Formats: sequence, C-alpha cells, structure tokens
Amino acid sequence: MALRIKTFTLNNKKEIISKIVREVLVLFKVEIVGRRGEADYLQLSVINHRLKDTKDGRVVIESKLMLFDREGHARLFTQRRTGALDEREGASVNRLIKLNLYHIFREELGMPQAPWGILHGVRPTKIVHRWIRGGMDEAGIIERLQEDYACSEEKAREIVPMAFRQLPFLKTSDEKTVSVYIGIPFCLTRCLYCSFPSNILPGDKKLHQFMDVLKKDMTAAKDAISHYGFHVQNIYVGGGTPTSLPDDFFAEMLEMVYNDFHEPSTVEFTVEAGRPDSITQGKIETMKRLHVTRVSVNPQTMQAKTLHRIGRQHTPEDVVKMFHALREAGIPHINMDLILGLPGETAEDVRDTMEKVTALGPDDITLHALALKRGSRLKLLMEEQHVELPSDEETRRMSEVAMAYVRKLGMRPYYLYRQGYMSGDLENVGCCRDGAEGMYNIQIMEEHQTIIGIGGAASTKVVDFRQKRMKSSFNAKDLVTYLRDIDMYIEKRRSLLDEVYGKS
Repeated sequence: MALRIKTFTLNNKKEIISKIVREVLVLFKVEIVGRRGEADYLQLSVINHRLKDTKDGRVVIESKLMLFDREGHARLFTQRRTGALDEREGASVNRLIKLNLYHIFREELGMPQAPWGILHGVRPTKIVHRWIRGGMDEAGIIERLQEDYACSEEKAREIVPMAFRQLPFLKTSDEKTVSVYIGIPFCLTRCLYCSFPSNILPGDKKLHQFMDVLKKDMTAAKDAISHYGFHVQNIYVGGGTPTSLPDDFFAEMLEMVYNDFHEPSTVEFTVEAGRPDSITQGKIETMKRLHVTRVSVNPQTMQAKTLHRIGRQHTPEDVVKMFHALREAGIPHINMDLILGLPGETAEDVRDTMEKVTALGPDDITLHALALKRGSRLKLLMEEQHVELPSDEETRRMSEVAMAYVRKLGMRPYYLYRQGYMSGDLENVGCCRDGAEGMYNIQIMEEHQTIIGIGGAASTKVVDFRQKRMKSSFNAKDLVTYLRDIDMYIEKRRSLLDEVYGKS
C-alpha cells in the first residue's frame, strides 16, 4: 500500500535528520509526487522536538506528523519516547525520531509491520554484539530489539543466536590478523539485475595489461603485510567472476595470490566461481593444486526460464555438473548463492529451486533478497517496459520457503547483511551446517578485522582498534581508471595502513 503526497516538509534541515525521516518514508512507500502528480494528500509535515532530558540524562523526543487531505483538512498524530542510558546522545535522538514516526505510520495510518522495523543499517548484528559486550543475555537482547527498533520477533530470533554463534570466530582475530581480498572485475555477460562494477571479459591485450597492474598491486600489498607483521587468516578472490578469466590467465592469477599471501596459518582460501559457463576442468585442477578451501557456485535460481530472462547463459543442469565436478576434485567447502525476488518468479519456483539445490548437499547456502539498484538494467527495464517483480508479500513467502529447506538440511544462519531497496524489506543471509562457517564472511560483515583490498573495485578496510573505528580506501570501480592510476591507489592504501598501524 503506497501513500502519495504532493509536498513534504520537515522542521529540521540537518542532513542526518532529513536522511532518517526519508528512510521511514521509503520504508512505508510514501511517494512525493509533486504538484502535477495524482496524490492522496496535499501535504505531509514532520515536526520533531527534543524535550527536556530526564533526570538520569536520557533523551526525550516528541514527533508530530500532520497530513492535509485534498480539501485542506489536517490530521495530527503525536508520539513521544525516551532514550536508553547506554546509547550515545546523537544516536538516541536519531533512533527516537525514526521510532516515533514508525509507530505513527503503523498505529495511526495502518501500515504493515516491516520485518526489520527501523533497523536500516547494513549490519544489524553490530548492535547485538555491542549489547553482548555490555553483558546482556540472549533473551534480553531479543526483547530490546523489538522494543527499541520495532524489529519483528522472527528477525530478532534470527540475528541474536547468529551473533552468539559468531563469537568464537571473531576471537580468532587480533590487531595483526588480516584478510586479503582480490577483485577480478570481469564477467562473461552482464546479468539483468547487476549493478556491480564488472566488465565484460576483454581480449588478451587488455588482460595482459590488467595482469601486469594486478601483479604490481599484489606486490605492494605483500610488502605492506611483511612490513607491519600481519598474518593472513583468509584469502578471498571475488569479482565480477574470477573464473571468467581464460584458463592460463586464471592459473597465473591464482598462483600469484597463493605465492604472495598464503601462509601456514591461513585457514580459508575462497574463489568465487560464480557461473557454470565460466568453469573448466583446468580451473578446477588449478584450485585444487593451490589448496583452495572454498568455492562459491552461484546459480541464483534453478529455473531455466528465469536464467534466460536475467541474461545467464547456462542451464540448471550445468549447475549440477559443475557442483559434482568440484566435489569430485575434493574442494572442502562449496557455497551456493540464490536470489529471492527475481522477475517472474513465485514462491513455488523457489520451492523447486530449493529442492534441486538442497539435493546436492552444499555446505553453505546464501539467500539474497533482490536489491534493485539504479545502475542495473532491470531498473531501466522496469521503468521502460514495465517488467514485473514479485510483490513484497510474495518475496517474503519465498524467504519462508527457502529457510524451511535450509533448516531441513541442518543449517543455521551465521552471517547477515542488508542493502537498500531490497525486495520484501528482507536481507542477505548465509546459512551453513556446523563446522562449515565462512570465516571471511563473518570477519568482513562484523568489521572486526582489517581487509586489504587488491584489484579492480576492491576496498581496503582498516580497523583502528584504538579509536574503535573503521577507515577505508577504495580502488577505482572503472577499469580504465584503475589501470591508469594504480600508483595512486597503492599510495592511498599504504598511507591508510601507516595512519593506523604506523603508531603501534
């Protein structure tokens, strides 16, 4: 149910206040159509005031929402809430404004509950980990997520046990433990929904140029790891689709990665193989020879009609063949990624996909809710050709079906993240059997470990343990820029590492 209004006003011009208020409007599909569009109401106005703090110093926020109908008659709704003792002042103000508006829309305007309530951030488990460090138990955290963030009980009971499950993995890392990410920004084709900065695989001349630059990037990262005395816990080769490289280029790339970063103490070496049309027996043998421990196979769906629709050049049968080839090669862990909410699909399609995927017995299944980004062709097609996506309700049914199959395999969620514009207001959640947890996935999502990024569109994320902050530097998303300006990106990464670790 969308709500269309002609104009919107807010009594506070601060960027952060405008951002959090608009997050609530987007959550409830409030559309500002302007003076020329068809509208349900002439105007929506939001007024927030900070009242006198309580005696113990807690923030008090009163929020008012006014709706003016097409005859100019106003309806006024008010909510008032008090913050918690254990949250920062600014965070308390922002949370209370969102929570007040959320409850106005839910209780006064009859909007449906959002599964995650006002939890809008990418990593909701970070809040849970903060409360765990504060000594709260599982039951208390579940209750507080519902009260402070209007999170549904279902989602609270999903992420709280997950956060406790992550604790022993997070404890394996310290200030000098890092992971290495290598970005190979190429794919064989571009999927309909894709907004990632990947490039269609170029010819040999451009690939040779890329390999020369990548080698330079790797050498600089290797020198930094040696200089600061880091230990590489995890290596992750992602993209793009790294296996889209021709066999000889793939072997050269993976050998460089292994020789530069693999140590006796490295526990995880992951390669995203992605699509069956990118894999060969030669690449499988290279991965086995270089001790790759995890391979991601990403069918996204096992529906042939959908694969064709989204621009994939393989069949469900190709996925099965690829999976068996990796198993026969002795790859210890195989991940499979699926997308919920793809165009034209229903919950019954997802049921059929899960039957086929779970029959293979993967070690790890990640369920992604489709995130409709501005850079994807799907977004353009929706606007120009009215391509239909499943409703939020249908996407949530898909999630229920998929999670039931995952649990039937004995898998439990172990990492989770969210993005903007996700179908059904859902999430991306990784599930696995005990003992098959992806260490890299946990470390990067909880921002508990420094990640050194190498290659096209890669990010370096440095954890400053003293200031309890994460600082980042980014390689260019554009391939031409990355190749041209590699020295600048190497220097930015070196400078960032020195800023944090040079003082130790």
